[in-house]
Amino acid sequence: MSNRPQLVIRDLKAKVEDKDILKGVNLEVNGGEIHAIMGPNGTGKSTLASVLMGHPTYEVTAGEVQLDGQDVLEMEVDERAKAGLFLAMQYPSEISGVTNADFLRSAINAKREEGNEISLMKFIRELDKKMDLLEIDSSFSQRYLNEGFSGGEKKRNEILQMMMLDPRIAILDEIDSGLDIDALKVVAKGVNEKRSPELGVIIITHYQRLLNYIKPDFVHVFMQGKVVKSGGPELAERLEAEGYDWVKEELGIEDETVGHAQV
Repeated sequence: MSNRPQLVIRDLKAKVEDKDILKGVNLEVNGGEIHAIMGPNGTGKSTLASVLMGHPTYEVTAGEVQLDGQDVLEMEVDERAKAGLFLAMQYPSEISGVTNADFLRSAINAKREEGNEISLMKFIRELDKKMDLLEIDSSFSQRYLNEGFSGGEKKRNEILQMMMLDPRIAILDEIDSGLDIDALKVVAKGVNEKRSPELGVIIITHYQRLLNYIKPDFVHVFMQGKVVKSGGPELAERLEAEGYDWVKEELGIEDETVGHAQV
């Protein structure tokens, strides 16, 4: 198997409570590529992230998802993570009683073969190095996972997890929401640090401002539960300047949403 990852999504459809949300998503992400998915609220962007990671609320009704030739839809959530999928969540959960360091070391070892666990010293060196890069205070590692964290701290923590876990495909769901410009630059720095042929990235965002610091190779407009238009970085710039009405007019779309609040 080539070390360059490949995620292929073909005609993916999914529903929740008998309501169709994803309506035929097609997307291919290769190692070394950053894909930005943009679109108005309620169009299905975050649902796509949840479906790719196997959230039980959503039922896949058609299509396929392959990671390095493996059938992702047949995998449990933990199997998807072990295969190399990673999701930086829009709203990370708080877990009391579990420190950041313990959580990260357990997650790393869960991906490794028994007997090949990361040594404590190597783990601490890697964690300290990456926390320095993300300008995270050393006390952060002993705080309970996301408990009492500000929005910016939660987002930095998601990027720290991505950097420590070395996924093959990283899905970043609105990691820029609620961040001031300084925190945004730090988060972008972490993503850019990991940019390599061994990592493919999907960034779900509403705003061009994040893409000023993480330059995407491809930009996709998401409406009505699927990708309706694709282009390069210039597409994001036009969306920032002109909004989405021109896309709707060009494609004859009247209502861009899928009519569900949490999508």
